[in-house]
This record gives sequence, C-alpha cells and structure tokens, in this order.
Amino acid sequence: MLVPLSWLKEFVEIDVPVERLAERLTLAGLEVAHLIYIGVPQQEVEGVRWPKSHHLVWDRERILLGAIREVKPHPDADRLVLAMVDYGGDELEQCVTGAPNLFEYKDKGPLEHPLWTAFAAEGAEVWDGHSDEPKRMILKGRALRGIYNKSMVCSEKELGISDEHEGVILMHEDPGFPPGTPLADVLGDVIMEIELTPNLARCFSILGVAREVAALLDKPLKYPSYDYLAEGAPIDGAAKIEIQEPGLNPRFTLALLRDTVVKSSPEWMQRRLRAVGQRPINNIVDVTNYITFELGQPLHAFDYDKLLARNNGNPPTIITRLAQPGETLETLDEVKRTLDPHNILVCDTQGILSMGGIIGGAETEIDEKTKNVLLEAANWNFINIRRSMQSQKVFTDAGTRFSRGVHPSQAILGVQRGIELMRQTGGGQIAQGIIDEYPAPPPDVRVSLPITEIQRLMGMTFTIEQAADILLRLEFDVTVEGDTLHVIVPDHRMDISDDPIIGQADLIEEIARIHGYDAIPNTIMADAMPPQWANIHFEREEQTRDLLVALGMQENISYRFTTPEREAQLIPAGSPNPWAEGYVTLANPISSDKTVLRHTILISMIENAINNARYAERQMTFEIGSVYIRRDGQELPDEPRRLGLLMMGNRAPQDWMGNGASGVYDFYDLKGIVENLLAGLHIPDIRFTRANHPSFHPGRSAIVKSGEVVLGTFGELHPLVARAFDLKQAPVIAGEFDLEAMLNQIQEDHVVRALPLTPPVLEDIALVVQDNITAAEVEAVIRKAGGDLLKDVRLFDVYQGSPIETGYKSLAYSLTYQTDERTLNDKEVAKIRTKIVKAAEKQLGAKLRA
Repeated sequence: MLVPLSWLKEFVEIDVPVERLAERLTLAGLEVAHLIYIGVPQQEVEGVRWPKSHHLVWDRERILLGAIREVKPHPDADRLVLAMVDYGGDELEQCVTGAPNLFEYKDKGPLEHPLWTAFAAEGAEVWDGHSDEPKRMILKGRALRGIYNKSMVCSEKELGISDEHEGVILMHEDPGFPPGTPLADVLGDVIMEIELTPNLARCFSILGVAREVAALLDKPLKYPSYDYLAEGAPIDGAAKIEIQEPGLNPRFTLALLRDTVVKSSPEWMQRRLRAVGQRPINNIVDVTNYITFELGQPLHAFDYDKLLARNNGNPPTIITRLAQPGETLETLDEVKRTLDPHNILVCDTQGILSMGGIIGGAETEIDEKTKNVLLEAANWNFINIRRSMQSQKVFTDAGTRFSRGVHPSQAILGVQRGIELMRQTGGGQIAQGIIDEYPAPPPDVRVSLPITEIQRLMGMTFTIEQAADILLRLEFDVTVEGDTLHVIVPDHRMDISDDPIIGQADLIEEIARIHGYDAIPNTIMADAMPPQWANIHFEREEQTRDLLVALGMQENISYRFTTPEREAQLIPAGSPNPWAEGYVTLANPISSDKTVLRHTILISMIENAINNARYAERQMTFEIGSVYIRRDGQELPDEPRRLGLLMMGNRAPQDWMGNGASGVYDFYDLKGIVENLLAGLHIPDIRFTRANHPSFHPGRSAIVKSGEVVLGTFGELHPLVARAFDLKQAPVIAGEFDLEAMLNQIQEDHVVRALPLTPPVLEDIALVVQDNITAAEVEAVIRKAGGDLLKDVRLFDVYQGSPIETGYKSLAYSLTYQTDERTLNDKEVAKIRTKIVKAAEKQLGAKLRA
C-alpha cells in the first residue's frame, strides 16, 4: 500500500525523519519496503540504514512555484506560446513552451486567476522530457525560434513525478503559497510503500497507518470530520433496504445527494489519488475511491435516476441476497460474469445491481449525466468476499479490504464522510437522514490482562501504568483495577480475539511491538523448563533428509494442491487409476490448477521437474510431504507421509572441453541411491522385486521391501506418462515411498563391525538360472549356503545369449570370504563354493557356468 507522507500528516504530527519513521513502522510489523522520494532530499539518520536513492532533488533556489499571469502567442511559431510567469522576482519571466494545455489561454490577455505551475530557472537540473531513456539535463539559455529562453515551465516527467509529458503542471486552485516558494515545499513528498500482511486489515487506509504512527510517536490522532450538511428533503420513502443474508451482509447504509453535478474532482484530491496509484475519473467516483483509501471503508455510488427508471419510477428496494443458478452480471470492467451460488449480490426488485463488496454493475454506474446519487456504505463477510474474488477472478481495492475484515461500525462513518465530500465537490443537497439496516451489532470484545502475564511473556519488568499507556495510545478503553487491566477493544481492531487466553496474548503482542521488540532485553527463561521428550519420528525424518543430501540430492518443497485431471496423466490410457476417487476438494481454490489435495507425491515431483528442466540439464531431487486420502465415515482425511525421488538428465555435467558426459541417469542410478539410503537408515532385510505399477516402465521398475513390508516403488517413468507431461528429457527415473513404513523399520540397535584383521579371499561365480528367477532369490540362496565366512555378495553381470540356452540367463556374482580368526586357504574356500553351487542347483535348478 502506498502512503504519502503529506496525506499522513493530515491526521498525525510527525516530528521525526521519514527514514526513522519507516524503521519504527517496520519494527512494529508494518514493513516499509520502499521510500519513494518526490523532489525532497533523502536524509542521513544515525542508526538507520536505508538504501541510497538516486531520485531528482528539486533545487530550492531554481525550481519554484510559479504563477502564469498571461499566455501570449509566439510571433514566429504556431506550435509555441510565451508563458509569462511570476516566480517571485522583480518582473515576469517569459518561458517559451509548446505545452498543449496552455494553448486555450492564448490571446486572452492577463488572466483573472493565475495558472499555478512548476517553474525551473536557468541552471536547474531536470529530467529530459523528450528522451525515451532516463536522462538528466541542466537548463541553459538559448534562442527558440528567435526568442531567447533561459527557463521553463515543467511537466511531471521533467520533475520525476510521473511519466506524464502531454502538458505542463497546471493548478487552477490557489495552493496557499506565494510565487517563488520552493516547489519542494508545495509538491514535494515522500511515499512509503508498505507491505501489509492479511492480519493488518486495520492498516489498509491512511487513517489506519496514522493510528499506528500516533501510537508509536505518542502523538494525538486527528480524525477527519464526519459532519455533513443535510438540507434536502428527507430520505424517508426514497429507498428501502432488505438484507436476506445478515451473516454475509451485517450492515447496509444509504445516503442520497440530489441535484449534484458530475465534473472533475478538485486538484488536491486528484493529486492524492494519483499518489496512491489511482486514476481520477470524476468527483463522484473519486470520492468513493478517496474514502476507500482514507478510511478503509469502500463505498459504491448508484445513479439514483437509473434506479428509479428500472423500477418504473418507484423508489427502489435494495436487496442483498445470494446468486441464483444461471444469473449473470455485466460489471464495471465490461465483463459479463456467470455468478456462483456463494456470491453475495446487491439487487433491486428488477435484478442484480452489483457484486457486494467487490465490483459494481454497469447498468447503474455514474456518468456525466448523473444528477442524483444514492451512496452505499455496507459491510460484508470477509471469508465470503475472499471466496467470491477467487472464484470470479476479480480483484479490486474494495474487495481487498473487505476480504481482510472491515468492522460494520465503519460503514456509517464512510457514508457520512463520503456524501459530504460529494456535496462539497459537486454541489447539491444531501437528503436528511441515513437509511441504516444493522440487524445484529456485534458485542464489544473485553479482555482482562494481569500485569504478571505481561511480565511473564515479555520477560522484562513492566509496570501496569506503562502497559495501560500503550493500550490507550492504540485507542483501547482501559480500566486499571489493582494489578489487572480490564480492556475494551476498539471496533476497528478485529484481530484481537475474544478468547480469554488468546486475547491476552494479542494484547501483550500490541504492548511489545509499540514498546519496541528491539527494546526488549535478552533474558534467561524464568519459568521451569518443561520435560524434554525426544520426537523419534521427526528425528528419523531429518536423518532421511541428511542422508539424501549427502547422496547428492536436493530437496523440493511443493504445494500439496493439484487437480484430478493432472494426476490422471500419471496413468496410461486403459490402465486402472488407483487415485480416481477420494479427493479432498478445496472450497476456495487459489487457482484452477490447485483444486484438490494430492493423492501422490509423484505429481509434485514431475511438475517441479518440468519447470526445472528449463534451467537445469540434470536433476537429482527429493521431497518429503503428506498426501491426502478421504475415507468414508471420517471427517478428516488420512495424511500419510511420503518420500518422492526423481533423477533425470546427464550423470555428470559436461566441462568446457567437452568431457564429463557419461550417459543419462537410469534405473540403476536410483537403485543405488535407494540402497545407500536404506543402508544408512539401518533398515534390514532389503529385497527388490519386479513392479507392475502403471506409472512406471514395466521392465524397468521395482518394489522395495523390508522383509514382507512394502516400502515403495521406483523405476523409469512409463513412456506414455512422460509423453503426457511433455517430458522430452527421457528417461525420467522416479519413485514414491511410504515414509512412515520406512521409518518404522529402522533398527535403533544395529550391528557395527570392526575393521577386519585378516585379508579377504575374493572369487567370482556365474550361475545359469531360468529367466523367471530373480537375482535377489539367487543372492539369498548364496548367502544362506555361504554361512558366516561369506561376508559379501555382489551381482556384477547379467548375460543372455549364445551359448546360454534360450529361456535362461547367466548371473555373475563377486563373493568375499573372510574371518577374523584366521586367514582362509583355498581348500576352505573351495568347500564353501561347492556348498553354494549344490544349494543353488537343489533349490533353484541352477548350474555352474563353465
């Protein structure tokens, strides 16, 4: 949110440099991201580090407030005029200019009312208004079509205010300063860009920020006037209000302005609106926007005569209700919208007028012919507004404020202030009375706060008088009774809970941030330390992360959201989809591609891989997170934890000489990662068996088990699945593991062997077995037959082809024999080998390959 310092000073005295104020606000929770300087210098403030600004500082001797007293034609140029400027000197300065907005004053002689402008004398530094690139220049005198010119009247672009260069700055209203006043004193400003979090709804207005500044600087807050001059006929009978959903529309107010004129709003209002990023339109619309930013209470103006015409000349009945099936509305942005059942609407008896709290309808909008204005100030349920903005994909300043929370009490203040500003800027008569429908005013929030609790949570000595003073500065109603504060929360503080315990914490937070977090001393906790209990599951999960990072993997952290259609792409056409049912659907999705909670972590891994493939030639990533499975009869879904792994691209990056490329990742690369991970976690009895998962290549995937417990599935992504996701960097090797099953298999007590004392005996053995016998089955037989003297078994070759008989394969293993008791001899090793061969022949029908 943009907050001009000049506007802020209307409500609170500021006697510190803006850089210091920005630091104080940031420490209090209102993060000032940028300071935008307009014409004024940046100050060096002790103890405050702020990025150096390179803006244009207006020379106080040469860039001044000027008053154009006359506009004369140029004798030799039709596209130039001579502006006679009073800049506080002894005589008028003649400025040659081609500003198109001065031509209408040519040949009119001395002006009855001067045109106030920005005047730059010779030697002043300004921006070059005719350059496409930002470029500064120093004014120097020269002849323009025969007339010497040494000064200029400036556009906003030349002064660095905006990119506007269609004409020079003109102010028709007396700015309240004499000609020759340094322009920095008139138009100079600093705009704070504050990044407000959703819990700071009270600060989405200039007055809201001023309230915080007043508390921080201990200054009185000056409120705008809510008085209005109502001299017109009473509003009774001019309109009615009917609220059908008071839970969604707690309050609705209407005021009526008759016989007004729609025209440009005053220049002071236009300048303020531009400073906060708004485009001035006309006085009626500008007032609604002005009040939105000044008070944080959005308004909406209807053309009253259009409402009468819709109702055949009868006074309208304004109805707020939910949308009906099939209803549509053309909104002010010229979009015809099909409404959702949860959208709260403002209607009359003839149909829909606007989307409540978000955007108006086109049929009753204000235009240049409007004479009578019906002004609405209402209040809306913040959750419903947020949901409607998301579903309709429409985001407005009004919706932003209502979606964070505006108290119903603000509606009456907004309508009073708004209707009076409309009268002041457009004339007319305000009808006596305000129609105010307020079915159920919320009760005051009351919190009792002991001083001992303040001291306990803040960890410092704090008197009850200090605490009461801070809360009073924040406009809380405080009564001190002994050692307890009895606090009534102001209505604009909707963030303070009415729960006794949470409310206390909320108030202590307010005391701490206004006192200053940086002023709270470091202390040792005085409370007794709670008993410490190990979180075994968390520690094992962290151990898993550490092992994967040590293996070269990088962790992903992803949204848990997806769509059923996106997950369905993980299953090739014709295969059964195990994830088709049981989704947890979001009632208010943040976007169309995030409508449900995921069933598999694979979808997140693959979508991240697609995005990362644009920047990285090789990927080794993992993710640990939950998936969400709805169960019949359960209010909440199951949330099992999953581990996802993914590898794709080259095994090694290519260096500048073209070396290093060693092929792409395949099934065995990920198998090695899995083996090392499980070994590092000390999970016993690991076995790999052929998988039949529809998302993976049927011949290049495996199920991992610990004993009979299935830990997960991994392998090469099915070619049809890779094609569905447009993954051209094949192959993609991925896996999904049941993290809870894995961690439950970890053995805390595991065998640790000392370094061997004797040399090993190494030999290779090749066995011919049938095709359908797995390497794991053969290895199990070898290990059992080899006994304690067989220390390691490693498969190093698989061969099929001549001279191996069709239907058979050769599996070659490297065997390691060793014992610490003695050095084994050839005779002992041969005896064990013979035992292994016989066992393999008997149990598997294997034969020793010649």
